[in-house]
Amino acid sequence: MLLQIPEVFSKAEVKALRERLDAGPWADGNMTSGHQSATAKRNQQLPEDSDVAREVSSLVVQALNANPMFVAAALPHTIFPPLFNRYEGGGEFGLHVDNAIRQQRGGGVRIRSDLSATLFLSEPEDYDGGELIIEEMYGPQSVKLPAGDLVLYPSKSLHKVMPVTRGARVSSFMWMQSLIRDDGDREMLFRLDVATQRVGLEKGPKDQAVIELTGVYHNLLRRWSEV
Repeated sequence: MLLQIPEVFSKAEVKALRERLDAGPWADGNMTSGHQSATAKRNQQLPEDSDVAREVSSLVVQALNANPMFVAAALPHTIFPPLFNRYEGGGEFGLHVDNAIRQQRGGGVRIRSDLSATLFLSEPEDYDGGELIIEEMYGPQSVKLPAGDLVLYPSKSLHKVMPVTRGARVSSFMWMQSLIRDDGDREMLFRLDVATQRVGLEKGPKDQAVIELTGVYHNLLRRWSEV
């Protein structure tokens, strides 16, 4: 499932984040690349152990954990500390798949990457190109979102970033290990959750149908989750 999550950060919050990030110690983006992706990647990245990366990464995690749509869709077990990249001057990232296991340098957080996400921190009109192309069952999907919005998609998906030919595309990228390993099961739970909330708004939380649907949701979550 590919899902756009709007306004993870407000425009004012994005501006404040960018002021911190733009002053950071940007370096070659291949510092986090695997063998295959290193041959396809041309961008800059903030070192994950830099003070600014740690500070803003913590703010991103806080915002995600406070976002009901993200929590419902991702059902996160562990969020790998978000990283930050910048594409400009023709920078791109060719077609690749994310590594199945992500490990922080120095033996920190280690996860199975079930979900990937990009949080856009540049407005679409501020740069040309830079679309995130995600290969889906029904064909490639082109994603270029307003600053503050996030796209969530399965880490197993082939994807690429098109060359940025004007301006700069700044974003945060991250991976999650979900409580629900299977993409289909996770999507089913998300749709059930959304439908249950919709019925609850129409009929009230004490309606028998809402109670039964909520029970089904939690029993499926109990059956499928890996804690």
